[in-house]
Amino acid sequence: MRVLAAILLALSLCGPALAQEDETAVRFRLGMLAMEQSTRAEPDGRHALLDQAIEQFRTILLERPDLVRVRLELARAFFLKEEDRLAERHFELVLAGKPPDAVVLNVNQFLNAIRARKRWSLHVGAAFAPDTNIGAGSDERIIYIPFGGQSLPFRRDEEELTSSGIGVSAWLGGEYQLPLGGSAAGPGPQPWRLRAGGNIVRQEYPESRFDQLTVSGHLGPRWLIGRGSEASLLLTGLHHWMGAGLEQPWHYDVGLRAEGWHRLNPRTTLNARVSRQERRYDTEEDRDGPITDLSLGTQWVASSTVRIDASMGWGRERPVREQWRHTRRWGRLGVLTVLPWGFTVGGAATLRWTDWEGGWFPFVEDGGERRDLTRTLRVFAHHRALTLQGFSPQVSVTQEIRTTNAQAHDYERLFGELRFVRLF
Repeated sequence: MRVLAAILLALSLCGPALAQEDETAVRFRLGMLAMEQSTRAEPDGRHALLDQAIEQFRTILLERPDLVRVRLELARAFFLKEEDRLAERHFELVLAGKPPDAVVLNVNQFLNAIRARKRWSLHVGAAFAPDTNIGAGSDERIIYIPFGGQSLPFRRDEEELTSSGIGVSAWLGGEYQLPLGGSAAGPGPQPWRLRAGGNIVRQEYPESRFDQLTVSGHLGPRWLIGRGSEASLLLTGLHHWMGAGLEQPWHYDVGLRAEGWHRLNPRTTLNARVSRQERRYDTEEDRDGPITDLSLGTQWVASSTVRIDASMGWGRERPVREQWRHTRRWGRLGVLTVLPWGFTVGGAATLRWTDWEGGWFPFVEDGGERRDLTRTLRVFAHHRALTLQGFSPQVSVTQEIRTTNAQAHDYERLFGELRFVRLF
C-alpha cells in the first residue's frame, strides 16, 4: 500500500510538471513507474497500480492513438492484469504499426501465452433499441391476386403492416476452456482444450408479439495448432421463444459447428466456420428441416488506428414444405477507425441474396420462385474514455432494405441501439 500511496502522490503532484514539460512524456513515465512497482506489490496493490498505468496510457492514446509504444505498454498492462481480450486487441494494433522485428517476436509471445492460458471469458450487456419496423414487415397495403384472367386487389389486415417502437434487450454469455493436455505456459505437444459455453438473449418490445428469448450453448474440443492456428469442433444447441408471454418455444436447433482461425501474417488473420443444424418448430412442423451454413472471413489491421474486415458466406435450408426451402449468399465489408479526442467510429455494409425454391403464388403472380436482395448499412461510434461502472456505451444506427419480386415481402427498416457492454 505504501507503493500505491507513492504513485498516487506522484500523480497529484504532476500538475506543475505538466505545465513545464510535455504532458505525454510525463504521463508515460508515470504509467511505466506504476507498471514497474506493480511487479513487487501485493495482489490488491498490484491491481491498483496496473489500473493507474492503464489510466495513464489510455489518456495519452485518447489524443494520440498513433503512438505504438504507448499502445504496447497498455497491452502489457492489460496482459499483467489478465484482461486478455483487451490485451489481445491492443497487441494486434501494435503489430499493425510495423514495429521492429524484436518487438514483433515479443508481441507474438504474448499472444501465444494469451491463447494458451485462456480459461474464462464473459460478456454482459444491455441496450435500448428504437426501431421503425420491428417485425421487418412490408407496408404494402394492397396485393393483387390473379383470378379468372384478372388481378383482383385485396387489402391486407392492419396487424400485418409495420410496427415501430423502442425495444429493450439484455444478454449474458460466457465460456470456460478446460486444459486437456500440453503446457500451461504455452502450446505443448498436446495443446487441447475442452470448450463449454452458452448465451442468453432477451428482447422486449411495446407490442409483446415481438418479444424474444434465445438460449444457446456449445461443447467441444479446441486444438491449438502450432503458434498461429487453431480449430474447434462443437456440439451446439439453441432454443428460441417468441411472442406474447413466451409460452411456447418457437423452434429449437441441434447440430455441429466446426471453426478455424489462422494468423497469415502479423497484420492479417483468416477465419472459417461450417455448421449443420437440425431445426424443429413447435407448431409449424412443415418448416422442420436441416440448415447448413458456411462462412469465410479475414481481418486486416491496416495501421495502429484502422482495422478492416471482410467476409462472405453461403447457407441453405431444406424444410419439409418446399415453399420455405431456400439458398442464401452474402458478403460483408467493415472498417473501424480510432480517432483522436477519444472517439472510435466505424461502419459495415452487407449484401444478402436469397433464392426461394417453392412456388410463391399468389405473392409471385406467375407462381414462380421468389428472389430477395437485402442491403444493410450500419454505422457506430463510442468514446473510449467514457465508462459507467465498467460498462462502455456504444451508439449505432442501421438501415436495412429488402427488395423482392414477391408482393408484401419487401420492407425498409431503420433502427438504432444505445448499448452498454462489458467484457471480462
